[in-house]
Amino acid sequence: MAEETQRADRPWDRLLRRPAWSRALLARRVLAAALAVAAVVVALLPAAGDERVPVLVAARDLAPGTALGPADVVVAAWPPALAPAGALTAPAAVAGRLLAGPVAAGEPIGELRLVGSALAVVTGGPGASAVPLRPADPAVAALLSPGSRVDVVAGGPDGARVLAARAGVVAVLPPAAGAAGARADPGPLVLVALPEAEATAVAAATLAGEVTVTLR
Repeated sequence: MAEETQRADRPWDRLLRRPAWSRALLARRVLAAALAVAAVVVALLPAAGDERVPVLVAARDLAPGTALGPADVVVAAWPPALAPAGALTAPAAVAGRLLAGPVAAGEPIGELRLVGSALAVVTGGPGASAVPLRPADPAVAALLSPGSRVDVVAGGPDGARVLAARAGVVAVLPPAAGAAGARADPGPLVLVALPEAEATAVAAATLAGEVTVTLR
């Protein structure tokens, strides 16, 4: 008798004794509550279209040769599908580094926009180095831009000789403000990407005398 009373007091037994319409109403209420909870959970989850990734971009228009600082860059949130491959994500990654070319405000900044080994290798091939030189005629530098192909030429007692053929221009950098040198106007600095042997020869020639470049 006690066992039957205990079994009768169980919640599901009382539920089963309800009329069918009452049980159906309760089931609909439970289902509605479950759907409401599910809707809240879905609303709190980030939608696939709202996903963003950090991309480092220029905070303003920047000129070639700019030494990047905190005021020059900002981290923007981009959709993953639009984020360029190789884009940097943190201002610390570019602190003090030089831009190889002009960058517009909002444009992503990656390793290939900066003077460095990555850009030298892309321009000059595996193992290439970026060698700085100032053409004997500063006006020649105005004809150059990143990606230009030039021959590096040096004079000598036996006439001009080609030190490097089809060197890739990595960057054309304006002279630093107040730059000191033998000339009042040292002219722009041209960086060319060269294999190791040619890089050594060109660097030595710039120490011994003037060199110039001819456009390909």
